[in-house]
Amino acid sequence: MNLDYKIKNSPKARSRLPSDILSTTDIFTDTVSEIDSMVETADTIEKTDDRTQTRYWGQVTVIDAGDRYKINRIEVKPGHHISTQMHYHRSEHWVVVSGTAKVICDDKETILMQKQSTYVPMNTAHRVENPGVIPLVMIEIQNGEYLGDDDIIRFAQDADEED
Repeated sequence: MNLDYKIKNSPKARSRLPSDILSTTDIFTDTVSEIDSMVETADTIEKTDDRTQTRYWGQVTVIDAGDRYKINRIEVKPGHHISTQMHYHRSEHWVVVSGTAKVICDDKETILMQKQSTYVPMNTAHRVENPGVIPLVMIEIQNGEYLGDDDIIRFAQDADEED
């Protein structure tokens, strides 16, 4: 039991304090309790959500993974993009769930809307941008013999942005 609770609920102390101080103390105590509750909830979310990586451009959440595949939910903030990259050991398939995607794949630009998709072959430079005003949400299916992060080759024009 904390000291504030003991003082606030002591009949002797309550009789000596003006009512406006008591109501302020009640508000303060309630606010502190709410903040404590929010912090506990946030701590729980951080500890249980170890599949999500936050980047300056948005987030990637691993939905499922196996030996030769990985399924990610990718969210790109409006006006942002992932770095231009390629992979030697995997291909990718992107499906737009919401928002608008500007996809650059092997120097060819394509605009994708909700329910549209594209295939990114191995050994192909690619990038996705969000030219819209709402978050771009995509499902990415990676498929290949090796899916490690060290198979991401970032190109010089924007490799520094990923760090």
